[in-house]
Amino acid sequence: MTEALGLPFVQPFFGPSSGDFSRGVNFAVAGCTALADSFWAEEGIQIWLANTSLAAQLSWFKELLLPKFCHTSSDCKNFLENTLVVVGEIGGSDYKYALFQGKSFQSVLAIVPKVVKAISLTINELIKLGAKTLLVPGNLPMGCSPAYLTHFATSNQTFHDPETGCLNRINEIFRHHDELDRVRQQNPNINIVFADYYNAAMQLYHSPRKYGFTEGALTACCGCGGPYNYDETAFCGSEGCSTCKVPSLHVSWDGLHLTEAAYGLIADGLLRGSFTIPPLYAFCARAPFK
Repeated sequence: MTEALGLPFVQPFFGPSSGDFSRGVNFAVAGCTALADSFWAEEGIQIWLANTSLAAQLSWFKELLLPKFCHTSSDCKNFLENTLVVVGEIGGSDYKYALFQGKSFQSVLAIVPKVVKAISLTINELIKLGAKTLLVPGNLPMGCSPAYLTHFATSNQTFHDPETGCLNRINEIFRHHDELDRVRQQNPNINIVFADYYNAAMQLYHSPRKYGFTEGALTACCGCGGPYNYDETAFCGSEGCSTCKVPSLHVSWDGLHLTEAAYGLIADGLLRGSFTIPPLYAFCARAPFK
């Protein structure tokens, strides 16, 4: 998306960077959650990295980044009024931690409103700080990913969508997450754009060949074998794993992440298509889309 807007890649706040965040900054951390560590501790769920939740990222934004650009609340409001703030995509790791550590489908479905509330609180806090234009993504349909298809493998075909082969119950969780669109409706005076990652991606699973994915949508390009070329004990890059010759013919790269070709089509659907509400291009009419 930054390429389409004619911007350089957004630098990570943590990790190698020039320290110049005037063109944007990324607070994302691999495996981070929307819900706080304390919630997961009470649930008996182990998370990968501590103190990286959405609330922690908001604190970094307020306490470490904003002082670099503004020094009073008025200055910060003026600064944020002219800034596009992207809140997410987040929440997928919350569901993965719970599902992969034995939580039932119903108990994870009950977590969705808590995740949505955590994101909503963050959005409201950003609005109080002065943000006027926010992009809020939903989740990808992880029930179509080789990782989930392998972990929840079943011979009961009623669990699979007959057209796509994706896991219906898993996708139900990620589809419910898209209730984030309500945040937009509750803030009519703020430019909140809901990015429908779920349906932007589902078009690839419904018609993979139409989009050039002739090697299929459900098998990973890089993996260690199995029905979906995904092994939970040996990930892409491990000894004995192999990489397909043409990644762009696959939707999935390594079982959890998509290929550049798939991400590019999703981004195109968001920038030029009907998968943002309201249309993103309405706010970026002067952007050099190519």
